[in-house]
Amino acid sequence: MYKYETHCHTAEASACASASGETQARFYKERGFKGIIITDHFLNGNTRAPADLPWEQRVDILCSGYENAKKAGDEIGLDVFFGWEYAHYGNDFLTYGLDKQWLLKHPEVMELHPNDYFDLIHAEGGFVSHAHPFREDWYIDMIRLMPRKCDAVEVINSHRKQFENDMAKHYADSYGLLYTAGSDNHHADQQRLSGIETDEEIRDIKHFIEIIKSGNYRIFDETL
Repeated sequence: MYKYETHCHTAEASACASASGETQARFYKERGFKGIIITDHFLNGNTRAPADLPWEQRVDILCSGYENAKKAGDEIGLDVFFGWEYAHYGNDFLTYGLDKQWLLKHPEVMELHPNDYFDLIHAEGGFVSHAHPFREDWYIDMIRLMPRKCDAVEVINSHRKQFENDMAKHYADSYGLLYTAGSDNHHADQQRLSGIETDEEIRDIKHFIEIIKSGNYRIFDETL
């Protein structure tokens, strides 16, 4: 089976990450992964892109880690796909299926209410998984669930406590939402990794969405 990481950050775009896109690509290649999805923090989250820059430059920064990972991946034989992690009051939503050109055309996403953001993403063919929905931290005042706006739930996150992942799975099952799993890797030093395994190679990010919707995959969580 082919192993894929669905939740990964780079130092170029995520302020809380220390591993470059190239480093992440090599990290996963060495561990037998077929591909990764770079999901850096969106421009309304923990981003390295200053808010006072023009929109085009902010998007360039957001995409730079992915682009560096993709360049390295092409050289070493690792498939690298693009996504981002949208933020709303400490809650994060992995967004898949859209690209840099789409972002450049839609600066209004920064002003949209989350409900309208999700509607726009879906109207444009995107897919949303609620990342670590039961995460607790000092800056999160409450847990916010949006089951009618999400397609899936990240039921395993390698950074979270077991009971948080258990609650995420219960949430997904209660609402009939699909599963994703990811390592939430920021530093390319994790021993515990999670993601999905597939019987077929994923061609592109649209194909990834098709596979998740079809259910033809399994989630994994392993310590190397």
